[in-house]
Amino acid sequence: MDRRHFLATGALATASTLLPASASATAAASGQETLFQAVNFYSDGLALSPREYAVSLEEATRRTGFTPDNYSRGGAVEALEAKFAARLGKEAAIFLPTGTLANHLAVRKLAGNSPRVLVQAESHLYNDTGDGAQALSGLTLLPLAPGRASFTVEEAKAWAARTAGGRVESRIGVLSIESPVRRQQHRFFDVDELARLCDWAREQGIRRHLDGARLFNLPQHTGRSVKEYAALFDTVYVSVWKHFNGATGAMLAGDAGFIEGLYHTRRMFGGALPAAWPSIAFVDQYLDDYEANYAKAWQAADQVIALLEASGRFTARKLDNGTSTFLLRAEGITATALSERASEHGVLLPRYPDDVTEFPLQVNTSLLRKSPEVVARALLGS
Repeated sequence: MDRRHFLATGALATASTLLPASASATAAASGQETLFQAVNFYSDGLALSPREYAVSLEEATRRTGFTPDNYSRGGAVEALEAKFAARLGKEAAIFLPTGTLANHLAVRKLAGNSPRVLVQAESHLYNDTGDGAQALSGLTLLPLAPGRASFTVEEAKAWAARTAGGRVESRIGVLSIESPVRRQQHRFFDVDELARLCDWAREQGIRRHLDGARLFNLPQHTGRSVKEYAALFDTVYVSVWKHFNGATGAMLAGDAGFIEGLYHTRRMFGGALPAAWPSIAFVDQYLDDYEANYAKAWQAADQVIALLEASGRFTARKLDNGTSTFLLRAEGITATALSERASEHGVLLPRYPDDVTEFPLQVNTSLLRKSPEVVARALLGS
């Protein structure tokens, strides 16, 4: 199911948009909001409400040494760029206002005079950018493996041969990989095949880009560090809002020569925000402990699942090559009724039609806000 069917999105992902109308009305009427307490099963991160974001922003700007940027350069933005580059094992990084722009500028520059790009058919770059790479940068995206998160070296070689053997010879300039793959319920690209694929691309002189919007979830599920993943690629993009709760934005990292001067291209594409600091002021605080907290969140999720299944009214299923998503089936209650019941106790579920019997739920660090027993009771109604 397309997440846009049930998840309201925007510059600030807000828990209030997913509350039943009655609960939202009650909160509005009382003028009260319980801050930093909600657990959500629909977001990559904490889904901070506007008030929660405002409180966090005010606290961040009071920290010693905090300074704003100027048109996305210097200050807090420059400090965060350096921090992400170090965490990814790259020489440099640049802030961009969206992941869409980060992917675009990466493959645009990597491609050079070889404008064909191998991508997954299920990737964000292929599906969610309105043919931007083609229209704005003259790139040709070659989609592989529809309906799958991964493809093989043999599939890539077949496309490379087809490209080179055409009546007008052309070369593949870039291999772009997304992992985890959002359109495949956050499944990750097969680890061993990824290493083989990147080795082959390197041998062929094909540059490599990683759409790692949710990269920092992978170590928990694959045993490979973010630096090990990043080392396979020339460039890597990481979202600063999905896991790290900024308002919007992305970090694109690579070697210093690649990143140097890219701010000019950012400006050319209209991406030089006059003041980017409100989007990223407290991201570094979540970056520091994210991997450890995500691991704890899954420990909590496993306890919730065990309590639900022990009741005999729920069953849960994890995905092959899965990361943050598991599937939950509830007996004897509709999705709407379950969502309304849970929201009364500060546990927010995605909205699904009542004919959906097994629905995806996302694990994130908001699970650390309540004990597994409290979360399970909210779903059980006891």
